[in-house]
This record gives sequence, structure tokens and C-alpha cells, in this order.
Amino acid sequence: MIELIDKYASAYSSLMWGLPLLFLLVGGGMYFLVLSRFLPFRYFGHAISVLRGKYDDPNDPGQINHFEALTTALAATVGMGNIAGVAVAISIGGPGAVFWMWVSGVIGMATKFFTCTLSIMYRGKDSAGELQGGPMYIITEGLGKAWKPLAVVFSLAGLIGALPAFNVNQLTQAVRDILLTPNGVSTGMMTDLITGLILLVVAAVVILGGIQRISKAASRMVPAMVVLYFFSVLAILLINITELPRYLALIITDAFAASHYKGEPMLGGVIGALIITGIKRGAFSNEAGIGTAPMAHGAARTAEPVREGLVAMLGPFIDTLIVCTLTALAILVTGVWQDSEGNGVTLTANAFQSAMPGIGPYILLVCIAIFSISSLLSYAYYGSKCASFLLGADRKHYYNYFYLLSILAGATLSLDVVINIIDGTFAIMAIPTMIAAIILAPKVIQETKKYISQIS
Repeated sequence: MIELIDKYASAYSSLMWGLPLLFLLVGGGMYFLVLSRFLPFRYFGHAISVLRGKYDDPNDPGQINHFEALTTALAATVGMGNIAGVAVAISIGGPGAVFWMWVSGVIGMATKFFTCTLSIMYRGKDSAGELQGGPMYIITEGLGKAWKPLAVVFSLAGLIGALPAFNVNQLTQAVRDILLTPNGVSTGMMTDLITGLILLVVAAVVILGGIQRISKAASRMVPAMVVLYFFSVLAILLINITELPRYLALIITDAFAASHYKGEPMLGGVIGALIITGIKRGAFSNEAGIGTAPMAHGAARTAEPVREGLVAMLGPFIDTLIVCTLTALAILVTGVWQDSEGNGVTLTANAFQSAMPGIGPYILLVCIAIFSISSLLSYAYYGSKCASFLLGADRKHYYNYFYLLSILAGATLSLDVVINIIDGTFAIMAIPTMIAAIILAPKVIQETKKYISQIS
């Protein structure tokens, strides 16, 4: 039965992540870059000033400030995709997959700017009269009621895509491989369920408190976890500093040779398959174009859409170009990507063990725990927003109960099944998000010109 589920989940993911979606995400992102004349990079410094609170106004509409909006979005993106997702990409595609993740991150900065600017421009009110943002409101408010079926498709997919299966699965695996097994504890279904139950209780305390409690928790956890992880990986790179130049070069050369790709050829060959692998894992990591981040940034307290778009574009930079690169280099310079049979979080744990025997895996386990819990909180918010749009604000709390129970399923399913289901559903979410953003892109440019004239 499990093999059958795995087979269909794999076919579902491969079908959704075909050439049309790749063209939509990459082509759409390139269109945004050119149309904005590379604005995300030209106004990087201004985005930092906004993030620091220089332009905050407590009287602006919204629920949370710029920093809380970014950290809520980052709590979802700077999560297991950066630890386990990168490891999955390298175990399948080799070093070259990292290059295509970089491409996804650079393009993703432009995509995040456009989609999150739109999430403020076209906020709508839910059935309780509260101001909300996200692709479903961008579609209905920006494109009109005739486009509502597209918003419904996004929201239905979001109910599944927001489930915490991958984060819970990989945290459970980390607890099993790093904490329990090495200390002689027998593992199995029961230990996985206990891990799931502990996570369920921790998540329930915050999730049932709503976006304010989620954003407060995220704004405290995200900076701490990024700093801890950054210095841990930096130590690994310093220990293996002689290997670093060789692997930085290999990432680039292998991106166009695909010498280490282990999967099935796609788009006419292994290079096409490698590009798909890198873009897919990059999208899973930074979620640019998927539509989740606009839901967090749509709750920001601001009257300036462009200002929030500039803050949002920092997400892929932090997430993919910094954190994912650190993980990738740690796995590569320690050599575990060739010497180990591990996949996902286990491969990253092997890298930490190789560089820092004994203590390394425990440091990683702390990072993983914080990453996973913070991701659980943000994804619960995303799923409840989709439920609110579909069922009404007075019924969205039912989704939270379903979400919390799904933690137990994530703790016991296999990695392959989990990652294929989430990948395929993310693809469905990306289609309405990118279509709406591409159609409304000229409106963003108009708003941007107006904003730049005000700050010049």
C-alpha cells in the first residue's frame, strides 16, 4: 500500500513540475526583473531601512509591522527546506543543483516584490470584516469576481500545501537519527508518534492564539535560529576551508554538466532534469511565486504597497542565497554527499558529525527543532487564511484542528511520499499566483513610480 501511495505521489509531482510550470515561474520572474529594471537590487538599502522600522506608522491599516511580516514569512521559508530540502537537491542532483537554486533565489526576489506589493494593493475583507491579503484577494479584488474560480483553486491547494508534513517528518527523523538511536533507544512507530504529540502540544499553544501570537513568536525565533545556524555552518566551513574554493567552482561547472545527477532525465536530458531539481527545491525553500508569503505580508501594517514589496524581496536573499548556500557548502566540503547514503536531514546531520564529532549533530538538532516549530506556526496561519476564504472567518478555526492532527501523520509517513505531495500541491498554488501577478504587473510598476517619486 505504501509503495502504491509513493508511486502515485511521485507521478503527481512529476506531472505538475513540467515545462509549463518551469516557464511560468522562471519566465515570469525574469519578466518581473526586466519590467522593474532590476528594482529589487537597486533599492536593497531602502528595503533594509523599512525593515528596521524607519517608516512604521501605528495608524496604518494592518495587523503586524514590517519586521513581523517578514519574520512570519521567513519562519515558513527559513525552515526544513534549508536543511533537508538542500540535502535532497544535492543527493539527487549533485553540486550543480545548488547553482539552479541560486537562480531561483535571484529571480524569486523580483517575484516576491511583485506578489507582495500586490498583496497590499489588493487587500480585501473577510466575512468578519477584517482586512486580509494573499493571492485569493489579489485575484478577486485585482482581477474581478469573474476570476474567483482561480482564487478557489489556490485556496483549495493551500489547505494541503500548508500542512506541516515535511517539517514534522524531518524533525522526527532528526530526533530518531541524532538523539534516540545513538543513545540506544529502540525507535519505531511509537517513538515517532510521541515526537508528533509533543510537537502538536507546542504548536497548539501558539497556533490557536492567531496571527498576533504567531508573528510575535516568529519575530523572536527566526533571528535566533538564523544566527545559531549561521555560526555553526561557518565553523564547519572554516574547518574545511581548503575544500571551499574547489566546491564553489564545482557548483558552477556541474550546473551545466550534470555529472553527478542521479535521477531520471527530463526535458530532453539530464541537464534539464538538474534545472528542474534546483528550481523545484529553490521554490520549496523560498516559496517565491507559490503564494504563501503574500498572505503574511498582506497582514502588514502599512499604507504603502511598494514598501512591503521591498521588505518581502529580502526573503529569498536571506533564505536561498545565504542559508541554503551555507547548508549546501557544509554538505559538500565535508564530503558526506559522496560518502553517505543519507538523504534529507540525515545527510546534513552527517556533515555536522563529520566536522564536529559528537557535538555537531546536537547543535543541528537544536536548529532543526527551532526551524520546524517556527515553520509549523506560519503554515498554520496560511492554511487558516485559505480556509477563511473558502468557508468564512467564523469557520477557519476548524482547519487549525485538522492541521494539528495532521502533525501525527507527518511524523509517520515516508520522506518520499511527503515531499512529492507537497511539491505537487505547491505547483498548483503557483499557477493562479503567477497568472494574477503577471496580468497585474503593470499596476505594480505604476505604484512603484509613484512611491519612488515620493522618497526621491
